[in-house]
Amino acid sequence: MKKYFLPVGMLAVFEAIAVTLWLTKDNIFYLSNFSYIGFSLALGIFLYIRKHQHARRIVQLLIGLYMLIYLGLICRENMQIEGFWYYLFTGVFEAATIHYAVAKIFGPLIFGRGWCGYACWTAMVLDFLPYKTPDHNRRGLGWIRYLTFATSLIFVASLFLAHVGNIEQIMFFAFIIGNVIYYAAGIILAFAFKDNRAFCKYICPVTVFLKPMSYYSLFRVSCDKEKCISCGKCKKVCPMDVDVTDNSRKRKNGTECILCMECVKACPKQAL
Repeated sequence: MKKYFLPVGMLAVFEAIAVTLWLTKDNIFYLSNFSYIGFSLALGIFLYIRKHQHARRIVQLLIGLYMLIYLGLICRENMQIEGFWYYLFTGVFEAATIHYAVAKIFGPLIFGRGWCGYACWTAMVLDFLPYKTPDHNRRGLGWIRYLTFATSLIFVASLFLAHVGNIEQIMFFAFIIGNVIYYAAGIILAFAFKDNRAFCKYICPVTVFLKPMSYYSLFRVSCDKEKCISCGKCKKVCPMDVDVTDNSRKRKNGTECILCMECVKACPKQAL
């Protein structure tokens, strides 16, 4: 039964967050929201332990569709980075600011870039494309993420500086247009570079938050050197080009690991 401690623990952590936010914000939405996300993650971990082939994909769909369709389109909340800047500038700890704090700023100290592997609604779609593992070396285009990051910040800041009215409506349309652009760019890059995760590696502005925090992640894939036979299968299946055989914090593309566990499943000696 010890192997089920992790899904139970994950559910307990999110329930603690759910209850804390419910009581402090006096809004029962947070109880249902974080309980649902915690249950989805716990279910995915449970299915992975049971060796279900599509465990991670199930979690991606459960959380990704919930955030994209329910929170984004139905509740009209911009959960993208523009929404984070919006709430940050208004000085309100709600919606996107809470989401970013839990999933993308402080959460990665615990679970690294687990968000990218299990909850991102952009990657949810891109992972259905045919190029699951890159067949070439990484291109030196990571600097583009800083441009998209700066663009999102300048866009929202300019709305406040210009005292534009009805910013909430603009944020909703920015969410729709932004997602269309992200999906289009992600699909084009995937086919151009033959890499489903090209968007994540070069364009996504959220990685500016995720990468430095993920460096100190508590949960990370490690290698048992005594079992490892250096067959290279783990590197071949990694969608993010991470050298998981190196246990140091400075391993190649170490802050890119999305905890997809493809390397663990591919290892013939269970060294990971």
